Amino acid sequence: MEKPSLDILGRNLQSIRVSKGLSLSQLAHDAGIAKSNLSRIEQGSGNPTLDTLWRLAIQLDVPFGCLVASMNTAIGHDGVQAKLIEQGRDDPQVDAYWMSYAPDIERHAEAHSKGTVESITVISGEIEVGNHGKTQLLKAGDAFRFASDQPHMYRTGEFWTTFLLTVTYGSKGANL
Repeated sequence: MEKPSLDILGRNLQSIRVSKGLSLSQLAHDAGIAKSNLSRIEQGSGNPTLDTLWRLAIQLDVPFGCLVASMNTAIGHDGVQAKLIEQGRDDPQVDAYWMSYAPDIERHAEAHSKGTVESITVISGEIEVGNHGKTQLLKAGDAFRFASDQPHMYRTGEFWTTFLLTVTYGSKGANL
């Protein structure tokens, strides 16, 4: 990730953490990362993985898009790139991402907040996605929707795969 993007990410993360009244130590502990790593991310000098950023978003109880808002470049690590296309403001909140996965990637994602659903439309390549034990193999033009408030996975084949990912977070009104 380029330095300007890391700076934006760090500012977003620190602002959200402070607004939630969490110390650096508490958030690091809750997210299962080292305090020094979290400090580097907030200072714009770390190089976090997408999984680390998702864990932070979950612990902060904010959509992933809140961490990467205002970034003009894709973020990524180990053959996976993501770019926020649009972040909704309605209830439920819906975020849209452009995603690119290298060949032979297998990524297991932790459960997101209650009621979260992901929709994937494949642009090129192929990818197996879904909840553990309930996956679908998708090719260009295919779409699939699944509950992402439980552990789920993404697995590419022998080619680069690009897809659109829409994350619909659980309605805030549903938790009343």
